[in-house]
Amino acid sequence: MAAPGNELERLVEIMRRLRAEGGCPWDREQDLRSLRPYLTEEAFEVLDEMDRVSDGGPWRPLCEELGDLLFQIVFHAQLAAELGEFTMADVCAAISDKITSRHPHVFGDQQVKGAEQVLANWAQLKAEERKKKTGRAGSVLDGVPTAAPSLLRAERLTEKASRIGFDWPDLAGVRGKLDEELRELDEAIASGGRDAIEHELGDVLFSLANLARFVKTPAEDALRMATRRFTSRFQYIEAKLHEEQVPFGGATLDHMERHWQAAKAVEKALPPPAHLPRAAVATLRLAVPDVEAQRAFWDSMASWLGWTPTRSPEGTAAYTGAGLGLVFTPGAPAGAGGPPAALTLEAPSEAAVARLQGLFLAHHPQRLVPGSATPSGFQFLDPAGLKWEYAAPPA
Repeated sequence: MAAPGNELERLVEIMRRLRAEGGCPWDREQDLRSLRPYLTEEAFEVLDEMDRVSDGGPWRPLCEELGDLLFQIVFHAQLAAELGEFTMADVCAAISDKITSRHPHVFGDQQVKGAEQVLANWAQLKAEERKKKTGRAGSVLDGVPTAAPSLLRAERLTEKASRIGFDWPDLAGVRGKLDEELRELDEAIASGGRDAIEHELGDVLFSLANLARFVKTPAEDALRMATRRFTSRFQYIEAKLHEEQVPFGGATLDHMERHWQAAKAVEKALPPPAHLPRAAVATLRLAVPDVEAQRAFWDSMASWLGWTPTRSPEGTAAYTGAGLGLVFTPGAPAGAGGPPAALTLEAPSEAAVARLQGLFLAHHPQRLVPGSATPSGFQFLDPAGLKWEYAAPPA
């Protein structure tokens, strides 16, 4: 295994060459202002992969996204080095010094009784650091970025305030405050005043973020996961309506609600596996007669397999997963000289095979190939008539 320091030095040298005379024209044009959106994008892509790992997905894509985020840090350090401000070594030294000084209970002789005392000491140490730098201790709320997502910022602000004792004594007080804010929101809605509604809705959301902190379930994470569930369930509705040949916008609310409840029932009956199914295939580009039909089917398949729909040219549908790139393009139906009789996706275990087969039985029973099911795998047909095999490797 390569030493982390050696690999970091290699990355720093790669970045230096990209920025040097004769390097990459695009990299040479960048500055702090132009790099800001890339840093934000890479951070959110790391979050996406963290969510997938939390659901039982593979770790390797997270490694790749952390590398992309690290590259942004190295890029910024190179810009600073070119101006004589600081280097990547200074960045590493600064964070190492900071973490060491803020953990005297690990790197010194201070004693602590638990995590709460660690946080209180952390706030005190930060105040002392600010006083040395600026001559004043500043606010305990300093350091929470104003550009952070609002739910995350609300939670972090209440957490920081709690470190000096400004907090509810118990969960009941937090829950009671939420009830109070909800009543005030109802009154504002009844009054019809836009400003009052915005004010009270903000207080409700702030109280929810504080409640999330108390129950140790970050509000930003909870909402992000709820959004993923909504997306998965709604795409399931779209897939079912497409199978039923219901015209766009032609379904009733009751009709869609039935499919919504079916999607929820599947989630409850089939808990996430320890490892989401993954495909040991590089990249497939397949011509199909109806890309939209493929998209309707594979959008739901992607959520089951832990894959991600990706941007692709108009009129195509693309997905990426652990070791797989799959692109459907418009073309003639598969015939002579077309794809192989069966394209194999590798399942991590027989339990994963049973899980995916259960989803097919619940949602796409007509697509299962009769007589193909065994404990180690099964076959199915997609809307283009392509035959796929999902199978665990031999023990």
